[in-house]
Amino acid sequence: MSSATDQPSSSDPAPWWRRGVVYQVYVRSFADADGDGTGDINGLRARLPYLQRLGIDAIWINPWYRSPLADGGYDVADYRSIEPRYGTIDDAERLIAEAHDHDIRVIADLVPNHTSDQHAWFREAVAAAPGDPVRDRYHIRDGRGPDGSQPPNDWSSVFGGPAWRRLPDGQWYLHLFAPEQPDLNWENEEVRREFDAVLRFWLDRNIDGFRIDVAHGLVKDMSFPDLGTAGVEILGTPREANHPHWDRDAIHEIVRRWRAVLDGYDGDRMMVAEAWVQPHRLPMYLRPDEYHQSFNFDFLEAPWDATTFRDIVSAATEAVVDIGSTSTWVLSNHDVMRELTRYGLPNGTNWRSWPTTGPAELLDVERGRPRARAAAMLLLGLPGSAYIYQGQELGLPEVWDLPVEVLDDPVWKRSGHTRKGRDGCRVPLPWAPDGPSLGFGDGPAWLPQPPDWAELSVEVQESDAGSSLVLYRTALELRRRWAMADEAMSFIDGLGPNGFGYRRGSGLACVVNFGETAIDLPDHQQILLSSGDTAADGTLAPDTAVWLR
Repeated sequence: MSSATDQPSSSDPAPWWRRGVVYQVYVRSFADADGDGTGDINGLRARLPYLQRLGIDAIWINPWYRSPLADGGYDVADYRSIEPRYGTIDDAERLIAEAHDHDIRVIADLVPNHTSDQHAWFREAVAAAPGDPVRDRYHIRDGRGPDGSQPPNDWSSVFGGPAWRRLPDGQWYLHLFAPEQPDLNWENEEVRREFDAVLRFWLDRNIDGFRIDVAHGLVKDMSFPDLGTAGVEILGTPREANHPHWDRDAIHEIVRRWRAVLDGYDGDRMMVAEAWVQPHRLPMYLRPDEYHQSFNFDFLEAPWDATTFRDIVSAATEAVVDIGSTSTWVLSNHDVMRELTRYGLPNGTNWRSWPTTGPAELLDVERGRPRARAAAMLLLGLPGSAYIYQGQELGLPEVWDLPVEVLDDPVWKRSGHTRKGRDGCRVPLPWAPDGPSLGFGDGPAWLPQPPDWAELSVEVQESDAGSSLVLYRTALELRRRWAMADEAMSFIDGLGPNGFGYRRGSGLACVVNFGETAIDLPDHQQILLSSGDTAADGTLAPDTAVWLR
């Protein structure tokens, strides 16, 4: 591997988020400072030097607000206070300041589609009589049938089961997720003003941006028509035209209002959307007065196939050119199976249901591991920004076989025990090869870690030149040198049906072999980095990626 000391340079004053690398912190599972088994803000503060050395530009923190944790913090009881298990507002302010001292920006997760049922607003709504204006902050309606005993319509919860729950007085409230997460009514001006104020609350505390949860939700068809669909995929989001509660056009006026709030502050404040929408609809979210970024989930969901990846990269990069945005690449997050395990399953496997339905023999971890390393290099070389989920840099697999008695995700119960849910990607990180929670804290972790994670710990990998952690650190260093000077990209042809490659304007080329046999590398001056062994005969082994100069 070259030191690449003669790298190109750039004086392009592009905002940091256009080309930055963001590290997602699931704070509950990152680092535990007080020994109670739950990760916390002070644990994150103590690990800032690790993140700085990794080479990331920002951290995105999953919801840290006061919450009953019925859905891992995405059920917010108070947007202006910190969940006591995680710390205090003072701890949060110290974290933001110290992260900035380490040249790391901080993005907070914002949950505007729904609150907790313990939020003061919902408690007030439940206590009020039908017809009281405070109920209009949520979707609370009469039921169907002579006695109103049937839900207002046939909508389903993303977590399984109906999307309506009945109140003691007989009316029903909408919850597209868990019953503990009532949906807000974004037709209500008071709701809109409240979130303007929440944004300002955190911007005044020097937060650098927001990841907007369920950005394709918020607005509902207020006639509440039946969908007439049976068997909606649990944890799925239908991507269809004129859906009554996903990706409705009126969402965009809300986003423009938020953007005006952010633009009123100094610095490159930003918003990134979690928008599960059709590819041709995504550019609407990225117009100059709306979101700065939106995750590319097609990239995450792609099977291990060269043509599919090329088509996705081509469509995504072309779609953002006319609107002046950049693509936002992601392989993993807190809601999906870790990519090492996904790539260890045969193409076409429903990885969301597989941990329950099996068969277990489908999984080949030794095939998934090199593919995950290759995918990381493919991701980090592309133009635009990249998001890394904690533990991705360690090559952690999904803990798909967690005992059912420890499962915390509401999906397990709501699905009638047909989906294990998302706990398998939320198991606390291993920092050391020993101790009651492998360095995560001084006591047992809130979810059990597999014993073989000891060899995947940060402490072990730091001294192994061939480890996943060293690969990520090296790739991030080279990315700064060779892939950040511009946003230009062209495809490399002639690699055969199983090869995929691209060249960056600044001189870096990436080639990935998705096939079963070696492929020839294009002409090059130098190999900068390889995800596996590099052959001396100028070929690239299966399931391997290489960065060339």
